Amino acid sequence: MRRARSRVLGYVAALALAFLLALVGGWLGAQIDNYAYDWMFRRNPPPPRDPESALLVVDEHTLSRMGGIRRLREILAAGLERLATARPRAVALDVTLPDEAEPAADARLEAALARLPNLVLPCELVDGGRRWEDPHPRFRRHAAALGHVHADPDPLDNVTRRIPLAKASGHDRRWALALEVFRLARGGPAVLETPAELEVGGLTIPTGRDPRRPLRIRYLPPGREGVSQIPRVSIAELAADPAKGGVFRDKAVFVGVIAQSAARDRLMTPFSYGRTMQGIEIHANAFETLAGGVFLRDAPEMAAAGFGLLLTILAGLAFWFRSGWQAYALGGMVIGLAHLAPQWLFARNVVLPYFGPVLAAWLSVGGAAAWQYFVVRRRWRQAEADKTRYQQAMHFVTHEMRTPLTAIQGSSELMARYNLSEEKRRQIAELIHSESRRMARMIETFLSVERLSAGQMELRREPFEADEVVQTCVARVRPLAERKNIRLHVERIEDGALLGDRELMEYAIYNLLTNAIKYSPPDTEVTVGGRREGSEVRIAVRDQGFGMDRDELRNLFRKFYRTRSAEASGEKGTGIGLSIVREIVSHHGGSIEVESEPGKGSCFTVVLPARAAARTGAE
Repeated sequence: MRRARSRVLGYVAALALAFLLALVGGWLGAQIDNYAYDWMFRRNPPPPRDPESALLVVDEHTLSRMGGIRRLREILAAGLERLATARPRAVALDVTLPDEAEPAADARLEAALARLPNLVLPCELVDGGRRWEDPHPRFRRHAAALGHVHADPDPLDNVTRRIPLAKASGHDRRWALALEVFRLARGGPAVLETPAELEVGGLTIPTGRDPRRPLRIRYLPPGREGVSQIPRVSIAELAADPAKGGVFRDKAVFVGVIAQSAARDRLMTPFSYGRTMQGIEIHANAFETLAGGVFLRDAPEMAAAGFGLLLTILAGLAFWFRSGWQAYALGGMVIGLAHLAPQWLFARNVVLPYFGPVLAAWLSVGGAAAWQYFVVRRRWRQAEADKTRYQQAMHFVTHEMRTPLTAIQGSSELMARYNLSEEKRRQIAELIHSESRRMARMIETFLSVERLSAGQMELRREPFEADEVVQTCVARVRPLAERKNIRLHVERIEDGALLGDRELMEYAIYNLLTNAIKYSPPDTEVTVGGRREGSEVRIAVRDQGFGMDRDELRNLFRKFYRTRSAEASGEKGTGIGLSIVREIVSHHGGSIEVESEPGKGSCFTVVLPARAAARTGAE
């Protein structure tokens, strides 16, 4: 249960990290959102309709034909005089007139402005936004309204995707030029405000709660060779052919300068493709957006984060309940949803940030896939470990249990084949009983070590003395030592109080003693003993055997490893005994130290933590 809970928590933590990284990435990837917006914008142009605006412009040809930029006011007056006869619905002048110039030119321009219906004159913030620069009073008195001309392009890439419908300097707020023209063209109703919308003449304009009231411009797609769909006539053309003034009838007309030598408001748009658009045309497109009544609405502020969270959850569920190609197919669907949903919403006039949700999908699918890969790999390793333990068990059965099984088999054959005396039969029965119990203990010891290694059982905690364990093991190995004429020198261990599993510790010390005897030549000595050193008890088994070099010492506790001298000795073994000893000692919180030299024997020292109660009593 604990392992399953930790696995779930780890998975959730990985997905949460992916989601948080996506949030940060979405915040930092605003420019990618801009690129995606422009691409979707070009794929989803506004519904086709006849423009309700037109442009009367001062271009390079007009300037060269009519006296240059120094005669701009006379040029404008000439154009506006002819425009008045075309009966436009409203007129917006995108040329600031803050001061007076030549009296004759100003008088002519003033007279022309007085003849225009629903005239809107421009104003702009100056001195860092501290004050408004308005038209001169002699011109302003003929205007039905003033409209600001600020387009506020995106600071990241200088592309104008929206304009502020409202700008303020202190408490003096002005509406955008395009909004004032639209208001007057619709009959001049007042602009009604709600916290998230504006209403003009029955038209509701979604702006959100931003005090600047931003409006996303639905630019009319350019026609052939990038020519705007909004009709455009230069003042020079109108002067040469007054009939061209017919395009202005009943239209909202935007008048301004587009000559590159005179105009400074050239901006980029989603349709630019590297070409710029004059400010007057941007204002006309903003008017057409209002006239069309189809607006791009920003999704709620938390929509992108919520959608990213949904994608993360879907990716997590896909790789939790499915694996292999099914999980990856579902993950691909999650990524596809992240890419397609913003486009589907944009086609329905809702703008959802693109990069954050897409990043959330990719990171969560990648994180979930990586998690599943490593979990599967971990399970495979666990299966391999289980297989290895099974093989070790088989080796243990074939090696360690061979001696007691041989004794039991031989004794039982003697009893069956020969007519033995009662005393002899009793001795053989005791031997069979003794070896059976020995084999049962070996099996129990091996299984206990395996369960400990697999984390399937807790180590028993019982007090015992190290000296008692050593004495028991010496008694068991003494017959083996006597057969090889090996002397056993036993040193008592004073104050060797330990806490742990006595049976497992007996197996460990017994294994070290049998190895020392098996791999020592006859007529040598094996010494076993120990001592208390501070908070540790040290039990050492020293022999006068073959010894080992450094390479052999490095691999000594590896399962199934046998030294060259052990192989050459003719003694049978599987190489798992010392690995089991190390498992037992490590589970008791101890360690094994080995000292050895070829031809000089070896010394194995088991270092165990002393029992705390005994340490307190000693003090």
